[in-house]
Amino acid sequence: MKYLLLKHWAPTAYCDTDITQWKPEEIQAHIDFQRALGEELKKTGEFVDAQGLAFPDQALIVMSDGRNAPVVSEGPFPETKEFLAGYWMIDVESQERAIEIAAKASAGPGPDGKPVGEYIEVRALMSAPASDS
Repeated sequence: MKYLLLKHWAPTAYCDTDITQWKPEEIQAHIDFQRALGEELKKTGEFVDAQGLAFPDQALIVMSDGRNAPVVSEGPFPETKEFLAGYWMIDVESQERAIEIAAKASAGPGPDGKPVGEYIEVRALMSAPASDS
């Protein structure tokens, strides 16, 4: 069963420091942790994909009615410090395993090597209904 683990960045009880304020070596340790987790999941055959996302100030909103030129804007975005930072797509045997991986991803290192406690949203991928063709 495939799951998408969505990495939400927001201040938590474990880490209330914005990643842009971390020391370079703390950012590198967090990236190294993410890469090591990816390698671990590749070895177990559970890795599908993982990507970090650009900061929200680089995002665009696209709306279309399918007839006219799409409307492209830079917002509105909510006034919040929370944003979607990246994702893992995994293919695992059970929801319990997806939760186990999400918990490990959540505990990645932050300032002073302490666990960040990122919010990880666990979402099963839907399968399309069978076609009658």
